[in-house]
Amino acid sequence: QVQVVESGGGLVQAGGSLNLSCAASGNTFNVNAMGWYRHAPGKQRELVGDISSAGITNYADSVNGRFTISRDNAKNTVYLQMTSLKPEDTAVYYCYADVIMGTMPSYTYWGQGTQVTVSS
Repeated sequence: QVQVVESGGGLVQAGGSLNLSCAASGNTFNVNAMGWYRHAPGKQRELVGDISSAGITNYADSVNGRFTISRDNAKNTVYLQMTSLKPEDTAVYYCYADVIMGTMPSYTYWGQGTQVTVSS
């Protein structure tokens, strides 16, 4: 059993910053990619960005240059630093972790989601 738990989020004014974190825990496993999606009302779910176990990052064009993803492999934790926030960044942010346990194929575990609201 693997749990993915997010923390952070909240309300911030436009131009402000906010940090999210997400930790994967449970039975012995290896974590490959970790990352963040977001889902705003009336919009499709969007990949915010991800990071490989080697630390290679990938970002959506809409957040590139404003958001930074990092991770601590020893803690199986991924971080999302958000700066220069815009009202259009308002969404529920979901963390995911691609986990390998033993010889089983990789499986994606999801966090419960955390609300980020940016006021204008």
